[in-house]
Amino acid sequence: MKMKEEPIQVEIHTPYIKLDQLLKFEQIIGTGGQVKFLLDDEKITVNGELCHEKRKKIYPDDIVKIQGIGTLLVVKEEADE
Repeated sequence: MKMKEEPIQVEIHTPYIKLDQLLKFEQIIGTGGQVKFLLDDEKITVNGELCHEKRKKIYPDDIVKIQGIGTLLVVKEEADE
């Protein structure tokens, strides 16, 4: 998979999403257990800090970088008015 230059925006309608759920939602991993390999290989950073927790809470405006895959920007889903 080619590295994406622009962050992929991921809208969430909850206050936060857990890292493993985010990666499954974006089809980066197939199962929650697969995130362990990315964490063990130190391939994931959240807001520039190395991440070691598969269930880390990711909030709107957080930036998740996966080395060799791309960057995700979590944003709050806009409410329809």
